[in-house]
This record gives sequence, C-alpha cells and structure tokens, in this order.
Amino acid sequence: MKHLSKMGEREYFASVGRRPGMFVGRTSFHMLAAFLTGYDQNAVRHGGPGLTGWHEWLVARRGKGCEHGWPGQVLHIAMPHGWDNLWDLPAEDEKRAIEVLFQLLDEFMAARDAEHDAEISSQ
Repeated sequence: MKHLSKMGEREYFASVGRRPGMFVGRTSFHMLAAFLTGYDQNAVRHGGPGLTGWHEWLVARRGKGCEHGWPGQVLHIAMPHGWDNLWDLPAEDEKRAIEVLFQLLDEFMAARDAEHDAEISSQ
C-alpha cells in the first residue's frame, strides 16, 4: 500500500472509505463526519482546499437545501425515507450512510479535480 502522505486527496479518502475503523476506531457515520471535519479544518488552516464547496455540491446534487450541514445532506441522500434518531441509526442505515458518504465524496473530488484540470489547461 502506498504511504498515506504520498496519496492525493481522492486516493486518501478512498483508503479511509475502505478501512474506516483504522482511521476512527469505532466505525460510525458520526465518527467519520467528525474525522472529515477535522481533515477539512486542518487542510484549510495549512493552505489546502480541504472540503471547500462540499456542502454546496451536496445541496446541488440533492436538488434542495435544508437547515442541515453537510452530514445531514449526506444522510438525506443516503436515506430519503428519513430517520428516527439521528444519533442512533439502525445498523443497516449506518452502513448505507457510510457507503454513500464515500461514494459522494469520491464524486465531489472527481468533479473538483476535473474543474481544476480544466482551469489549468485553459491558461
């Protein structure tokens, strides 16, 4: 396996998605949301893009906004039927939310990479 420091963001997030417990201990949607929020804050603090645009991309992808931050947007996409208790998701909903989180994150990163590549080629 390639060392984590040698990975691009998209490859890094794919690695986290394959083995989330290695990064957050107990695998849960909320632990992963906290991990990604920390990643974002650290990246931005050090001059990187982090997850800039992620929330807006999710709202556009979903086709409507609400009062939720990006984790809520992911849950709306993963579970359009809704949920009873945000902090105690049934195991099958938790698994689905995590799978959808990393699918969406990969789509977002791919779109952002393509946009960046297009900007570079037009210069």
